Amino acid sequence: FEAFFNRGLVLGLLQRGYGELSNRDPAILDYIQAGLRLIMSCPSVLELFELLQVEALRLVCERPTPPLCARLCQLLGDFPQCLPRGRKLSLAFCQQLVRSIAHFQSQGTREAELRLYVSQVTQVSGLLRSVWKAEPDTLLPSLQELFAIISAADASFEPSVALASLVQHIPLQMITVLIRSLTTDPNVKDASMTQALCRMIDWLSWPLAQHVETWVIALLKGLAAVQKFTILIDVTLLKIELVFNRLWFPLVRPGALAVLSHMLLSFQHSPEAFHLIVPHVVSLVHSFKRDDLPSSTAFLMQLTELIHCMMYHYSGFPELYEPILEAVKDMPKPTEEKIKLILNQSAWTSQSSSLPSCLSRLSGKSETGKTGLINLGNTCYMNSVIQALFMATDFRRHVLSLNLNGCNSLMRKLQHLFAFLAHTQREAYAPRIFFEASRPPWFTPRSQQDCSEYLRFLLDRLHEEERTLKALSSLKASENIMNDKSQTQEADHKAQVFAPCTESEERTLIEKMFGGKLRTTICCLNCKSMSQKEEAFTDLSLAFCPPASLENVGPKCVESSEVKDDCMVQTSTLANSPAGETLLSDLEVNGGCDAIVNEGPIEDFSTEPNSENTTDAELGKIQDNSDMSQRLVGKNTLSVTDLLNYFLAPEILSGDNKYYCEKCASLQNAEKTMQIIEEPEYLILTLLRFSYDPKCHIRRKILDNVSLPLVLELPVKRTTSPSAVDQRSWSAGVEISDIGENLAKKLKPSGADEVTCPQLVPYTLSSVVVHSGVSSESGHYYSYARNVTGSGPSALCHQSTALSLVSPQDKLLTEESPCTVVENELNMEMPREWFLFNDSRVTFTSFQSVQKITSRFPKDTAYVLFYKKQNSTCGFNTNSANGLWVNGDPPLQKDLMDAITKDNKLYLQEQELSARTQALQAASASCSFRPNGFDDNDPPGSCGPTGGGGGGGFSTVGRLVF
Repeated sequence: FEAFFNRGLVLGLLQRGYGELSNRDPAILDYIQAGLRLIMSCPSVLELFELLQVEALRLVCERPTPPLCARLCQLLGDFPQCLPRGRKLSLAFCQQLVRSIAHFQSQGTREAELRLYVSQVTQVSGLLRSVWKAEPDTLLPSLQELFAIISAADASFEPSVALASLVQHIPLQMITVLIRSLTTDPNVKDASMTQALCRMIDWLSWPLAQHVETWVIALLKGLAAVQKFTILIDVTLLKIELVFNRLWFPLVRPGALAVLSHMLLSFQHSPEAFHLIVPHVVSLVHSFKRDDLPSSTAFLMQLTELIHCMMYHYSGFPELYEPILEAVKDMPKPTEEKIKLILNQSAWTSQSSSLPSCLSRLSGKSETGKTGLINLGNTCYMNSVIQALFMATDFRRHVLSLNLNGCNSLMRKLQHLFAFLAHTQREAYAPRIFFEASRPPWFTPRSQQDCSEYLRFLLDRLHEEERTLKALSSLKASENIMNDKSQTQEADHKAQVFAPCTESEERTLIEKMFGGKLRTTICCLNCKSMSQKEEAFTDLSLAFCPPASLENVGPKCVESSEVKDDCMVQTSTLANSPAGETLLSDLEVNGGCDAIVNEGPIEDFSTEPNSENTTDAELGKIQDNSDMSQRLVGKNTLSVTDLLNYFLAPEILSGDNKYYCEKCASLQNAEKTMQIIEEPEYLILTLLRFSYDPKCHIRRKILDNVSLPLVLELPVKRTTSPSAVDQRSWSAGVEISDIGENLAKKLKPSGADEVTCPQLVPYTLSSVVVHSGVSSESGHYYSYARNVTGSGPSALCHQSTALSLVSPQDKLLTEESPCTVVENELNMEMPREWFLFNDSRVTFTSFQSVQKITSRFPKDTAYVLFYKKQNSTCGFNTNSANGLWVNGDPPLQKDLMDAITKDNKLYLQEQELSARTQALQAASASCSFRPNGFDDNDPPGSCGPTGGGGGGGFSTVGRLVF
């Protein structure tokens, strides 16, 4: 047999086969292995070993099929003497074997075939492990060959996932050295690294792969360490859904969950990656629950913890998270401390200022038909306010109807922005020009700001600008009146340019829409003398009742001058207030919703003291309106009604805050009351949620839930003097009858020099700006809004008015509001009446979502509320001469319409370019993993370094950290 089984026979079998058997048939190798066993003791076997060393290298260079390659490796494993000898040949053999594995493909799809394929791959990788162990010098070049294969951009060749079988044989001690070498090698281009990382993530699909997740996570961390964030962002957005889908398969679930957790927890600058998998979470959770296996339950707990961390970090998306919260409500929730710890440990701590924008794909308007506003870098405070103003229908129509041609005012820019929001075909619009024009000079660009402060500044700027333009126009008119009558008429028209369709030329548009009046009365408790002051306001800032006030039922006692005048009663005033209507001296000291200093005992809800000479000791004994306070004590949730009550409740000035009475010529205890004497068309309420912590020198947020009534009744004490009637003639639909006036005179004590008639004016909730986060310097703003027209449903308005007059003697709002019936009816709202505006994203929502927002997401709290006065059209007739109006909005000026038409054409061109580019990329399979053709004006944007969740992030050029 030794003479028969010689070199010539073996060489012929390997190169030509035998009879009908091809030389690539595994049976040939079976025969050779059997022959070698028979002649192992013969000297001629050494010659065959030398021959097989050469032929083995030749075979692997020819890219054998998995069955043949596995059979060859089995032969070489049984007879190591046949392995190529010498460093050069041994190295070439290992590299070629790695390349052969890269070409492996499974020939079948049935389980038996797949099992056989996996065992064949395992056989081959096992041989490589043996070679690496016997000759360590071959390991590093083999890994370099492996990286060269998976980083290649050859479109005609996709390396096999079977390469994953090699990873388990790489010693884990080499991770640090290899990753550092890989990430710092200047010869490794970003495109190659991206390609390689994507293919390594694909290896998670290999059923028997071990340590793949360890190497993937190590490489991700290594890239973060050298600040190669572009690769990380591209790979994460491209592969996050694939990794998530691997969770469906129990064999690869542990590795997939480890990689998914790292990718999500480290991707902390934007919710984009997390939101890619959000739609698939609920179905996976239900699948885990149906399995009812111990392993599935354990994985579900890990997944739930991960999801809670992400929802905490990217709070502010209730429409996306509510189904997930419902699905995992039975699972334990990690503590806030644990969530913060996990997020801090996982963050990309390195920072980079050279990141390209992660631009969202172009798409048309959402099904809502509304346009979002692109976040320009922490500008959600502006976006949420603009959307609320835009949804104030009467205000929007007035702005759009103004004739502002040739004017470069802020109002003109607002008109331009409103026009684009109404008519653009883009999903979201970038308000760059308006942002630069309206940003307060003390606001630091690209940092989070207070939306209430921005709103006040914006309304004041618009108001002042209109007054200035009117004054200039009037001056020009008076100069030209002697020259030409027609010129005078033209100048008069320009003087009215900001206020069409109004009876009074004196009031600005801001005054007509948002302006109201407050009267502050201070009564000396010693001599009973009174002083009064009137002031205009555009919003009311409502302080939270201090905890002590819920336990006491006496009047509010103010013993520190810092408590109410400084902070708790902030009313934004209009700059043209006459001398008789000047601000309280300390109003708006902090320029916004700044500080609530809870110093001194502050008690709640009182009326005038009963005794004429009230001493300090007696002040604490006065108890009035006790039923209201008792109701409040038993409640868990405050309502806007309660905060408005507290705002309007009488207040005792005593102690350090005594009132200097001119009649007594000394400091005296006094009672201070505030009354609304003229109501605005749109009532803006700011909830003062940010309190100053003197110990830590930071502004903390009050996270108390506040219920929002759909219908609110505002107590207004009207002055019936003729001048007052003239001043409010712009306000339509609010008349005081003779009967009411006579009744008021009868009720008024003799000697009164003024007649007041308390009336509850019904308002309907229009918009809610929500702050998500735990401090004013971070977090995220978004807004809920709906279209509320001035007139509204007439039946509801009449019913509301009738109900509101049931108890006219209740000058303060009570908890049992007579409008409860109306609110219940309004709760049965039209479907899809409410919208959620979240920067670029606009979705349908419901009033129930608005009501439950804080209970579902504790850091998401209502901050600024817009209420529209019912049964009032503020002089804007939408039924006459509006044949060209769209949805009640006036037709646009020609230049505006031209600009929108031009931009819409550009948008269509961008869509076409994007489609062409993606088609070209698909054809050429370039190594770019993100489609080109993005609109440079459309970064998705996000807010705050932590999204309200604590921890840090990093900034980019196109958008800031979330």
